[in-house]
Amino acid sequence: MLIKKRIFWKYVLISFCWIISLGGVVVLMSFINIKKAEVICKDVRVYIPGNQYFIDKQEIDDILQVKDHSLIGRPIDEINIQKLENRLKANPFIESAKVYIDMDNIIRVEISQRQPILRIMNQFDQDFYVDAHGLKIPLSENFTARVLAANGYIDEPFAGKVDTLHTAIAAEVFKTADYIRNDSLWSAQIAQIYVDQNHEIELIPRVGNQRIILGNADSLDAKFHNLYLFYKKALPQAGWGTYKSINIKYANQVVGVRNQSTKQDSIMAARAKADSAKAVPDTALTIKNDTSQIKQ
Repeated sequence: MLIKKRIFWKYVLISFCWIISLGGVVVLMSFINIKKAEVICKDVRVYIPGNQYFIDKQEIDDILQVKDHSLIGRPIDEINIQKLENRLKANPFIESAKVYIDMDNIIRVEISQRQPILRIMNQFDQDFYVDAHGLKIPLSENFTARVLAANGYIDEPFAGKVDTLHTAIAAEVFKTADYIRNDSLWSAQIAQIYVDQNHEIELIPRVGNQRIILGNADSLDAKFHNLYLFYKKALPQAGWGTYKSINIKYANQVVGVRNQSTKQDSIMAARAKADSAKAVPDTALTIKNDTSQIKQ
């Protein structure tokens, strides 16, 4: 009997301790909520890394309504951090946004801007950027990005908002631009991309007047390697202004079309082909004459 009483009082004591603990937690939480309601936002600080300036601190302040005193001086528990992030992410130039409150009751805002790698002027007279993820974004009134430009018969529509690429030719142009920007040599040499009426891609170089006929974005490594060989072997002998076009759209062949015929054409073609054969056995270099120019 005595043992049963001891067990009973043990359970009573444990229950009492739990009740006291829960009561303490409730009181503590109430105290914390009261103190939190008294804590106000002291400042808003914005961090925008990178060298793009599509959006600046002033625009961030406007989006967050900092100057309207909607944040500074306001109780922390009344500020909806998720809502602030959603406002920022609605801007087409912002790729990601992180908003948080630090231990000093300061709202920290970290912004990551979209990185454009291509500017497209489509056949509908619309002008827009394509970022590193292949997403279309509008032009900015604040900043013009120095990126590769593409025009011609590009039928990719633009609705004025962030969107994916919908046409095959736009995807091909993006793939080409992305390849060029990741190679320091071609990034410095290629100035523009042009799409002809047959949806074939042409490249406009910074040095030389010739057009480089790429065709499509398949086998880019092989095509640009062949172009490099042509630049290295044929152009130094003939001169940068000699060729009307350089066709690299076939994986194992480079065809250079001259503006005019000279007596050295056959010699130059033989030498270029022989040099290429030594470097890359399965690649042929061919030099042709523009007969239309000869007739004139």
